[in-house]
Amino acid sequence: MDGNQFLANLKNDFRRDALARRDALSDKARTDAAEAIAGSPLPVELPPDTIVAGYSPINTELDPFPLMHAVAGKGAVLALPVIIARDHALIFRAWRSGEGLVRGPFGIFQPSSDAPEVDPDIVLVPLAAFDRAGHRIGYGRGYYDRTLQNLRASKKITVIGLAFAVQEIETVPRLPHDEQLDCVLTERGLIDLRSL
Repeated sequence: MDGNQFLANLKNDFRRDALARRDALSDKARTDAAEAIAGSPLPVELPPDTIVAGYSPINTELDPFPLMHAVAGKGAVLALPVIIARDHALIFRAWRSGEGLVRGPFGIFQPSSDAPEVDPDIVLVPLAAFDRAGHRIGYGRGYYDRTLQNLRASKKITVIGLAFAVQEIETVPRLPHDEQLDCVLTERGLIDLRSL
């Protein structure tokens, strides 16, 4: 087994354990966490028309919609990711609160194909686990790693992981293609990783 395969297997173990801790949280704990995060200021300025991309939560992911509604109330433009093909980067389409969503791949809700495509300034990222070095474990498909790499090649963006505190682990095994987070927001507050 080569080093990358060993790290991938280790990530799978950490992912499974972190998701089990996340799944064990009560509905009330999840709702309270989402509301606490929505009440926290973002660690960046929000000039008018800043494009903030969230995500449609699946399973027991932290719900980003309260935070998205809060930043929209401050003048941000909202967007959601769209899966266009397996092994490709995500695209983002503009979305307003109350607009309908369609079910996309993996059953994830996304804006319809007639919503305009946008390039976000701030990307709120779901995750399975994270560490204090800014590394994250996703779901193993690489969508966000490809997407963040493409976005960072074309503009300055801020990447904020949204998670419950129980998803933190000591060290995430890092593979060469893994993209780092700038910050993590949990119900316990902001973890700013930009100075590391």
